[in-house]
This record gives sequence, structure tokens and C-alpha cells, in this order.
Amino acid sequence: MSNGHPQVEPDIKRRSETEMSDYPKGIKRLLREYLSEAYERELRRELTRLDESFAEWRRGEISNRKLDDRIHEYETGPARALYKAYNYGPADMAVAYAVVVGVLDQEEVPKELLEAIERPINFYRSLQERNELRDRKGRWWSG
Repeated sequence: MSNGHPQVEPDIKRRSETEMSDYPKGIKRLLREYLSEAYERELRRELTRLDESFAEWRRGEISNRKLDDRIHEYETGPARALYKAYNYGPADMAVAYAVVVGVLDQEEVPKELLEAIERPINFYRSLQERNELRDRKGRWWSG
């Protein structure tokens, strides 16, 4: 909070506008669209994992405390990593990463967008080929 006003976190659209100035308007729109789609897919994957913990808790397989620990791990781990990746990093890099690791199927992404982000895609592919690509949690990507 500063000057009595709460700090507002940047949203995907606002952040993307300032970091995508080198792209034409149509590509910026596609980047925002596929950035949002990739974020939603990764978030769904992580929330599904968290939901499995709730199911274990409801069945009495884990304690309240264990569930609370897993919720905390989710908030400080995957949720935070995804939020940072999709709200603070360059949009073209986030979309390229999502294509390379399979969050977005290359066949579903418009050709003009793939061409526009060819360099970031090639960057991540080169990391992947050298087994140096990491997942959002900093682990080596195995998928």
C-alpha cells in the first residue's frame, strides 16, 4: 500500500501491452489470447492436483493439517510460479514455452503467431534438446 491506496498487481493485458511493442496489433491480440489459454490450462492442471488432496482429505486418508500443508505448498509453489510466469515475464516467451512443453498444441496456434514467435520457440527447443529446459518449479522438464 502506498499513499493510502492498495498496490494493484498488473494483469495480463496491461503487462502485455508494454512488453509487446515490437509486434503488430494482430499478433499482440493473439499473444494475449494464447497467453491466457496457456495460463488457464496450467492452472487447471495444478488445481486438479490440489483437488486430489481434498478428495484424500474427504475420504479420511489425510489429516486436516496435511491438507493445510498441501494448500500452503500450492499457494507458495505452483500458483505463485504460474502467476509470475504469465503476469511478469514477456508474453512471447511464455507462449513459446507453452508450445514447446506441450501446454499449447502447435497445431492449434495460428501460423502467423508461430512465425512471429519463432525465435523464442527455437530458444526453448534448443534448451529442450540439450536437456536444459526446466519446468515452472525449476526442475528439469521431462515431458
